[in-house]
Amino acid sequence: SMRLAIIDTDRCQPRKCSKECIRFCPGVRIGDETIEFNEEMNKPLISEKLCTGCGICPKKCPFTAISIIGLPEELQEDIMHQYGENMFRLFRLPYPRNNSVTGLIGQNGTGKTSIVKILSGEIVPNLGDWKTTNEETVVKHFSGTQFNHYFKELYNGNLKAVFKPQHVDFIPKSVEGNVGELLEKVDERGEIRNVLLELELENAKEKSIKELSGGELQRVAIGATILREGNIYIFDEPSSYLDVRQRLNISKIIRKLAEKKRVLLVEHDLVVLDYLADYVNIVFGGVGEYGIVSHPMTVRQGINIYLDGYIREENLKFRQNPVKFDVKGYTRQWNAIPLLNFDNLIKSYKGFNLNLSGGTLGKGEVIGVLGPNAIGKTTFVKMLAGIIKPDSGKVDGKVKVSYKPQYITPGKEGTVFETVSKALKENGSPFFEGEVSKPLQIDLLQEKKITQLSGGELQRVAIAICLSRDVDIYLLDEPSAYLDIEQRLNVAKIIRRVIEKKEATGIIVDHDLLFTDYISDRIMVFKGLPGEKGYSTQPLTMNDGMNTFLKDINITFRRDSNNGRPRTNKLNSQKDKEQKAKGEYYYNS
Repeated sequence: SMRLAIIDTDRCQPRKCSKECIRFCPGVRIGDETIEFNEEMNKPLISEKLCTGCGICPKKCPFTAISIIGLPEELQEDIMHQYGENMFRLFRLPYPRNNSVTGLIGQNGTGKTSIVKILSGEIVPNLGDWKTTNEETVVKHFSGTQFNHYFKELYNGNLKAVFKPQHVDFIPKSVEGNVGELLEKVDERGEIRNVLLELELENAKEKSIKELSGGELQRVAIGATILREGNIYIFDEPSSYLDVRQRLNISKIIRKLAEKKRVLLVEHDLVVLDYLADYVNIVFGGVGEYGIVSHPMTVRQGINIYLDGYIREENLKFRQNPVKFDVKGYTRQWNAIPLLNFDNLIKSYKGFNLNLSGGTLGKGEVIGVLGPNAIGKTTFVKMLAGIIKPDSGKVDGKVKVSYKPQYITPGKEGTVFETVSKALKENGSPFFEGEVSKPLQIDLLQEKKITQLSGGELQRVAIAICLSRDVDIYLLDEPSAYLDIEQRLNVAKIIRRVIEKKEATGIIVDHDLLFTDYISDRIMVFKGLPGEKGYSTQPLTMNDGMNTFLKDINITFRRDSNNGRPRTNKLNSQKDKEQKAKGEYYYNS
């Protein structure tokens, strides 16, 4: 087998370490120098040729910075890129087909960003030789394959890649002016009027880039990408910050683009991926260690294999237990012990009116909240908590609320350990370590500064702090943002477990329908005109709530026969028409 020695440079801390990885290595005692300390790089280096895979150094490292991995020898021929000695490796590449959408599905930290950079020409793959990089070598390496022509055209300048980045919240830091000016500047296809209309940005034309909400920024970024002339269009998480209706809308726009162009899509919302992609490549491996790209599959097959965690053709298992969705649970009747009751609540602000239907919240249950942004969901919870008084109606009972906002700002300087410790000191729960911190892998981020965290890492820390508090209601606004599929399913389980054990109530606002479907006991649907007026249903059963919501946005769901996951029917397909005729927008079988 092929041996990979990986040293995480973020975790390796030689100044705080007695270099036990070197002291206890058998190779050092017999003179092979399997591990030696490199003074210039200020870290140990492991010889992969001499390493026997005894497993001592990973156990001795106090910072869990070392991994020794055994992979099949034949993968050596498929190595695409290596970032340095004892660093991350990527094996294989997906091939974006003409007039199609190719989706990438996998955990963060397994190489999807590296793939995007290689296929866009930002990185020239070194084929495992990190000391040299050469475009001619790459073209020659792929001689006789479909990649030969792709890279030849890319490096000659005849194939242009247009890229929509993941973190649209960084755009205001580097771009000035208003929306109209920005889009006019990049309009190489003469489609600005159609794009403004399709992305519902006509009313935002005069807005400054710095004034835009997250959803508006995302749509502007997508618009700027589509308006540029290119041969391959790469969209990295285009659904973030968008509500469900907007996600389906941008899916139609990207599909239209793919009729004449190649499209590569990185997306963690499985409903959007299923609706949008033609083919899927699974990217699996060790987070921060290595990534392997699977062979292409149909979108249904790829998503099901990913949830199952086993690729039969390659005899590779990358998940311990398959993910299944509890279809029968959605028809059960609500029978939780009441936590509090609330009347019809009315609240008016300058230019905004909110009217809420009364209901009861139960102990140990999770309420999924669906609806557009700026419709009054946060105001609703603040009224329950007594922070805001309603103009009409009353809340029967006093409750304490823990709130994780939609937009997370890093805040003051300090490490994750200091930030989380402060939150626990103020109002901590005794089982935080076992039920929240370890499952969310907060312990692996302890030494990192809050200001240096990625979007996904910051999200996990914010969720952990929210769940650490001893309260009656946990409100989490878009907890799935920036998390990969694996993390989303893990977060759903953690939230459910904490709420059930504490006999609290969870109110989860999220636009990932699969995540909402997976975590919720009941559903509240918010409707109205964002920023002007909002109203809600009372908490409904999953079946009634999802039917109400899906009917409003005119889409139907069916269930996958393999794992019960919700799948969107193609608009006006036979299945779509059948379910609409029966009024079964949310089909349980």
